[in-house]
Amino acid sequence: MPDLQSLHESLSRVVFAGRERTEVFTEITGIARRALPGSDAASVTFIRGERAFTAAYDGQLALDADELQYQRGYGPCVDAARTAQVMLVADMRTEQRWPGYTTYAAERGVGSSMSIPLPFQSGLIGALNNYATRPDAFDADDVDSGQDIAGWVAVAVANADLATGTREELAHMRIAMASRSIIDQAKGILMERHQIDQEQAFTMLTRASQTTNTKLRDIAVELVGNGRPAAGTS
Repeated sequence: MPDLQSLHESLSRVVFAGRERTEVFTEITGIARRALPGSDAASVTFIRGERAFTAAYDGQLALDADELQYQRGYGPCVDAARTAQVMLVADMRTEQRWPGYTTYAAERGVGSSMSIPLPFQSGLIGALNNYATRPDAFDADDVDSGQDIAGWVAVAVANADLATGTREELAHMRIAMASRSIIDQAKGILMERHQIDQEQAFTMLTRASQTTNTKLRDIAVELVGNGRPAAGTS
């Protein structure tokens, strides 16, 4: 049985600041795999709209098994995410629910698997997938433990998504503010040079951008940076 207290402590130590989403998700997935005895590889499947993809994985076996399902449009991890039901495969060699997928998965070394829906409180749906090389690696107790683990993982993933999303939004905001500042400076130069008002200066910059097929910010940077009139602003 997994030590859920240790799992919680490990997840609470995951650092979100200054890291990419994928890096954080991969660490979370590795923690989840190690928390469940019998799991040789693990992954997190996300579904946005009709597109299913692996957000993170720990072990190539998990990624290979996931991608086999995405290619076919069905399989235990995809169905677990879409139906919010646990999908347990005791023996991949004899499983009949997903013909085609199970044969290929068994040939690639998957003996059994357990996919558990992640209880996200948003439009995103997903599943925590555990794969083993031997059949019958997961039983009813593992399902119960896996559902507890999935709950913790869902919280950690949501927090990571929020933290990295907020950081990205702030970065975009800083870029937008920097662009606005340089454009304002360029407008000031044109206003002084041509004795025109702000609206006329902005119109001049816009026309220069359209005429030269150059981004407005790049026109402004050229004008402010070298002090010479940018193309279309003389």
